Amino acid sequence: MTQVEDVLAQTPGQTAKVALSTFFNIMTAWKIKVKDQIILLGQPLESTYYNWKKGKAASISRDTLERISLIIGIYKDLRILFPIESQANAWVHKDNERFNGNSAISLMLKGQYTHLIDMRRYLDDQVA
Repeated sequence: MTQVEDVLAQTPGQTAKVALSTFFNIMTAWKIKVKDQIILLGQPLESTYYNWKKGKAASISRDTLERISLIIGIYKDLRILFPIESQANAWVHKDNERFNGNSAISLMLKGQYTHLIDMRRYLDDQVA
């Protein structure tokens, strides 16, 4: 079992609630639309998304937890790079030459897990 699977197996409900609560707080800070939040979560059913939003989550999949973990890491890196919260939160929406003039969020919204990994790696390199 991987570390993620261990956490999910031990306390699936609590893990889901904490992860999702943190995710929704970041989405509020970044001002991300519901349809885009669903993409970042790996495209769960809309009814599932709204149950999660209400705090009704018995568990979440490994994929969803890993996506949330990457988003938390991206958020953390941005807060290190931009100590002023409003700057860190705005960065995801700003066009960036490094991303061929696209914003970070537009790349993350391509929906593939690898896009989140790439963004996290890029920001980790900037922090280092």
